[in-house]
Amino acid sequence: MSERLRVDPIACTGHGACADLLPEAVVLDEWGYPLLTAGELPRELHRPARRAVAACPARALLLERTGARQTLPGRFTGTTQGTPAQWAP
Repeated sequence: MSERLRVDPIACTGHGACADLLPEAVVLDEWGYPLLTAGELPRELHRPARRAVAACPARALLLERTGARQTLPGRFTGTTQGTPAQWAP
């Protein structure tokens, strides 16, 4: 299983906790907002990344599993096999 970091730019308020806890994958821009390394995280950073996600005061840092994409409950599923777009149960 591989993972990568994402940040919700709307929710992020620039606290900088993510860069303090995970400097290998997050640097701050001149205004204090996170810039994430591109691509998948190395396996040895999975646990520290989970800690950084949990510590984000704005809940703006997300850890996404790559490979097998799963639709979360209540998320928009879009169109599949010619059926109209719908909300997942």
